[in-house]
Amino acid sequence: KPASFDYKSGQYVFVQCPAVSKFEWHPFSITSSPRDDYISIHIRQLGDWTEGIKKAFSVVCQAPEAGISGLLRADAPNRTSLPELLIDGPYGSPAEDHRKYDVLLLVGLGIGATPFISILRDLLNNIIKQHEQAEGLSGSCSNSNVSSDHSFTCLNSEHGNRTPKNQRRTLNTKNAYFYWVTREQGSFDWFREIMNEIADSDIKGVIEMHNYLTSVYDEGDARSTLLTMIQTLNHAKNGVDIFSGTKLRTHFGRPKWKKVLSKIGIKHKNERIGVFYC
Repeated sequence: KPASFDYKSGQYVFVQCPAVSKFEWHPFSITSSPRDDYISIHIRQLGDWTEGIKKAFSVVCQAPEAGISGLLRADAPNRTSLPELLIDGPYGSPAEDHRKYDVLLLVGLGIGATPFISILRDLLNNIIKQHEQAEGLSGSCSNSNVSSDHSFTCLNSEHGNRTPKNQRRTLNTKNAYFYWVTREQGSFDWFREIMNEIADSDIKGVIEMHNYLTSVYDEGDARSTLLTMIQTLNHAKNGVDIFSGTKLRTHFGRPKWKKVLSKIGIKHKNERIGVFYC
């Protein structure tokens, strides 16, 4: 990530690939966290431009030939360089205001989940950071000779909060509820890694995730009973959902929004709740 590129979770950028078109710029939500040392976006192949992107990168991302070692591939004279990408941004969106709220309800439909992946990554990184500080650095908080170059947040410490300069943005969020509703089962492959990461790292249950597959009849419907039984048995035995390929069980049909909103409202009385939809 360029040192001068600063962004917030929920923002987006315009992308141009001269190898595909020198005049077309297309917007994409940033899916990496501001704390990450890289920038990521997810591009769904839909239309001529995205198909051109796939072809351009497929040429240089082909699987290595069998029997050729990594050193030989690196020294090969006919290596093709990655296509150039130009980025314009970042640009703001309503989702970047998520830090103002105590509780978040994030609703993504299909590819509309992308703006919220960055928010989830940001929350996950914060959870991991706090856990590491509580486990490994709590004893260091009592040391009065801590170098300012290696400052960190001392949780429940008499010294107060001290965070690196590039991480001083206040994160007020205590809980987040993510609902991903999609018709295509293959969509779950896009963010399988982050969903498993959250399932493994969120030991305090800060983030609650719900995947919904609308191409299957609602749970309780006789036409989906067999699928539900197979799904339940496989998840109990292997700990993996047969639809999403993650540790998170997939629900069928659509969320009962009245019930969802009522449950969150009752659980988080007198707290600021932000609802974001894409």
